[in-house]
Amino acid sequence: MSEEAPTTVAVESLDAQVARLSAENAGLRAQVEQLLERVRELEARLAKDSHNSSKPPSSDPPFKKPPPRTLRQASGKKPGGQKGHPGATRSLVEDPEHTVVVPLAGRCACGRGLSDIAVEELPERRQVADLVVRRKVTEYRTVAGVCACGQRHRSAFPDGVDAPVQYGAGVAALAVYLTQYQQLPYRRSADLLQALAGIALSPATLCAMVLEAAARLTTPVAVIGQGLVASAVAHADETGLRVAGALQWLHVLCTATLTFYAVHAKRGRDALAAIGLLASFRGILVHDHWSAYAVYTCQHAFCNAHHLRELIAVAETYPRLSWPTQLIALLCEANEATCMARAAGLAALPGPMIDDFFTRYAALLAEGARCHPRRSAPPGERRRLKQSPAYNLIRRLHEHRNEVLRFITDLRVPFDNNQAERDIRMPKLKQKVSGCFRGEDGAQAFATIRSYLSTLRKQSVDAYQALVMTFQGNPPMPRLA
Repeated sequence: MSEEAPTTVAVESLDAQVARLSAENAGLRAQVEQLLERVRELEARLAKDSHNSSKPPSSDPPFKKPPPRTLRQASGKKPGGQKGHPGATRSLVEDPEHTVVVPLAGRCACGRGLSDIAVEELPERRQVADLVVRRKVTEYRTVAGVCACGQRHRSAFPDGVDAPVQYGAGVAALAVYLTQYQQLPYRRSADLLQALAGIALSPATLCAMVLEAAARLTTPVAVIGQGLVASAVAHADETGLRVAGALQWLHVLCTATLTFYAVHAKRGRDALAAIGLLASFRGILVHDHWSAYAVYTCQHAFCNAHHLRELIAVAETYPRLSWPTQLIALLCEANEATCMARAAGLAALPGPMIDDFFTRYAALLAEGARCHPRRSAPPGERRRLKQSPAYNLIRRLHEHRNEVLRFITDLRVPFDNNQAERDIRMPKLKQKVSGCFRGEDGAQAFATIRSYLSTLRKQSVDAYQALVMTFQGNPPMPRLA
């Protein structure tokens, strides 16, 4: 019987074993680092609220401690009016509607009645301001007569008096004022008119008055749009709006004195092209870096309030890193410098100060880029990896540094886009109070009327009286300068 050949077992050398384990350890370390990064991103996503993202304050959970709303430091002053401020008080009206002379009453200590003595009017007056809301009905009656020649004549009603019973310009103006300016629902506005003035209106009648006002205000709102096109600096923003149960978008283009709203089914380039204002705009457009605005040839400035919130999120996600908080401090320092320069009447910041801000800005972004390098796919794979929010923010701030820091180089440009966000807040309140718009006509009418009323409010014009004049056929034209 032949003997079997001995089996040869390959024994791994110590050096090869160390190399293999080192490679496995490096791979596991890289995997752990990727998982930790993923955990940080998920935790940051869960921690997002109104103070570190663009989420509205209404979305903050009620059980969570309210986040700080501002990066401003406390001034140390007590709330309310400060010592030495001029103050204000209500003054007496020189022509009151009613005057009541308070007579003497009672008896003197000697027993004589005070009503029998001669009185002297003392120069002491007190007035009570009250409100009287009542219905005023004006009846128009025609007359007829026969001329000496035998022809019969009959007088004609004034223009605008077309029905046996109708509502005047004051009622229609108040209905539009309540529903479109004060944001009351149609039913509640009708109830208010009934309770205060005894005027019974149906919600459908109020809706018809709103549509009529929008038709009468088409020309003034078009003028507002042309004024915005000619402005040196304008703000733009957009927000979702529910119309007939579907999501549409409310767009706003505005300045400190003008406001233009438009409703469109889309949010991006198609909507802006249909609105048509930005195609002719050649000034500086302030916005939140929405890509649809980038196609226009005007200069751009980005909202730094958004950047501050994103930097806060990065600082909270990576608490050991200092560059986010330092960049926040730099932007706030630059904003304070521009505010002081405007208050001093300067046309621009000094050149060395601008260069210093840009140099420090670039250095902090370079430090951030070292802390958050670009993610690359493993060798042999060609897929694109999703980059971290911190990397994307750093890249955007670096590539668009001129737009981010335009408020430093041009003092006409504000630090943020709060003008547009303030203007778009009231339409959002309208939706929260009254719900969605039932149809396209109502949404478009709201945009037209609100454009006009918001502009008048910025120009300190009485909105109600302007609506009265609108229904009388002579709406006041807003100022464009």
